[in-house]
Amino acid sequence: MDTNQWLVVGLGNPGPDYASNRHNVGQMVLAELADRARAPFKSHKTNSMVAEGRTGLEGPRLILAKPNSFMNLSGGPVAALLRFYKIDPERLIVVHDELDIPFDRLKIKKGGGAGGHNGVRDIISAMGTGDFVRVRVGIGRPPGRQASADFVLRDFGSAERAVLPNILTDAADAVESIARDGLTAAQLRFHTLAE
Repeated sequence: MDTNQWLVVGLGNPGPDYASNRHNVGQMVLAELADRARAPFKSHKTNSMVAEGRTGLEGPRLILAKPNSFMNLSGGPVAALLRFYKIDPERLIVVHDELDIPFDRLKIKKGGGAGGHNGVRDIISAMGTGDFVRVRVGIGRPPGRQASADFVLRDFGSAERAVLPNILTDAADAVESIARDGLTAAQLRFHTLAE
């Protein structure tokens, strides 16, 4: 068994109607990582789409997973993936959208609560622990009085779409850095970028 491996889960909702929503930015980051690894996503018995690759020739092995469940039911597939690949929760990286971080910023943290994110809450509930790494991709707060639930299920605006490729690149770089260099080094690099 490869001991230098990580499970990287991108949160979102399944199907083409949701593919470009703000809520699906975690799955967009995984598409970028899969492209880099030249690893196609395939259907997996854990109710997920999975792609496997490495960060560079000798780098850590990344198991990239997009649950087929809706966001609020992400925990079942994630727990099943950890069991299937025999990966400790400490080697789980969850990539998800974050309302409390401005658009075009990202933060990396380990542990803690769900912070109001239902997908993260369901993962914590299914695993019985919140002790995993999160790459939180900022989508900002909704304008005016728009409800958060409506905002996250809308596509990025045209000005945001122009910048989005850079954000996806930064978030994918952050995942690779966590796996390759460790959490602290990744935080130092990417939190400084955000200042």
